[in-house]
Amino acid sequence: EAASVYRKGSPGRISSSSSLNPPSRRPPQPRRSQQRALPGMAEERRGAWFGFGFCGFGQALGSGRGRQVHSPEPLRAPGAGLDVCRVSASWSYTAFVTRGGGRVELSGFAVGAAGGCRDAWASEELLVVLRAGPGPGAGTELQAWAPGSALRGEPLWAQTVPEAEREDGPVGDETQAGPLPLLPCARAYVSPRPPFYRPLAPTLRARRLELGAEHALLLDAAGQVFSWGGGRHGQLGHGTLEAEPEPRLLQALQGLTMTEVAAGGWHSLCVSEAGDIYIWGWNESGQLALPTKSLAEDVKTTAEGLNEDGSEVKTVAGGEDGAPAPFIAVQPFPALLDLPLGSDAVKASCGSRHTAVVTRTGELYTWGWGKYGQLGHKDTTSLDRPCRVKYFVDKQL
Repeated sequence: EAASVYRKGSPGRISSSSSLNPPSRRPPQPRRSQQRALPGMAEERRGAWFGFGFCGFGQALGSGRGRQVHSPEPLRAPGAGLDVCRVSASWSYTAFVTRGGGRVELSGFAVGAAGGCRDAWASEELLVVLRAGPGPGAGTELQAWAPGSALRGEPLWAQTVPEAEREDGPVGDETQAGPLPLLPCARAYVSPRPPFYRPLAPTLRARRLELGAEHALLLDAAGQVFSWGGGRHGQLGHGTLEAEPEPRLLQALQGLTMTEVAAGGWHSLCVSEAGDIYIWGWNESGQLALPTKSLAEDVKTTAEGLNEDGSEVKTVAGGEDGAPAPFIAVQPFPALLDLPLGSDAVKASCGSRHTAVVTRTGELYTWGWGKYGQLGHKDTTSLDRPCRVKYFVDKQL
């Protein structure tokens, strides 16, 4: 919720009572040709990891000084010389997965380490790891641990995922495994709450799955997006606030091929093949990059001078015609979001109430809740518009 982790490389990776805005009945349209394809990524280059945000439990985000990191700092992973390939950040601890031997290391409130790991997924309720089976041909074992267990003793729950079920790549190919919470067989996913193992209909052909606080997003092999779970903040994108017990196709995005999905606490985002961003759900802290009342009161209220009694004269900015600015608390229908300069997006991630996007040129934009510095803008300001993280520009990274 209050920490961000970003890998600068190719491609960049990022591990962050309501009024109802009536949904438009016209499907969102892409702003540019759908013929533009993503660049080839046959071999992923290794990059440097950076962290910023809340680190009050001692999780390795940067220098380790203080409870907050307001600007990106090189990630201080536990263990010198570890070649980190994956990072999963939760509120109170961070999980690192290394290449080669596949070791998982924990930092923060939860500590510990274990070998033979292909992937790890950190949440406050559970630490989930994919580990190699006990012998040749034993497949991969899914294990759910209490975060405070230090990966010692027996897991709370374990289940073997047979390699024979894998349809997305050869055995041992780590670029094809997962990522969690979607299991390697793509026929089930893991939940932080019972039942831990949740099967998916084979017809969904899942490619990626993301979990929010109360909802789930699924991207299938054809680039279609499905959502289900709680919908009281519009996070499902179906134009209502109703819950959905089963995966339901987002009709508003029909005809658009998506390459990325991300789920925040109560908001959702997807990125199209052309680099367009579609976003919907709760906008309490500006995480949708739409005008929000809470930030208007905190940020747009400015001191104009002093009254005779010494109190500040304050005004709240409105529209160009002087009318009060329109505020959007809930957006239950996918809205097209433009980045500054018309930049194309390739990667996206959502925290509980903040959002991060990496562009095709490797720039990082963040917005939403910033109380702990998780936006990386050298302060704790919340934003309702995409803002480029200048650290990487200044460092020419």
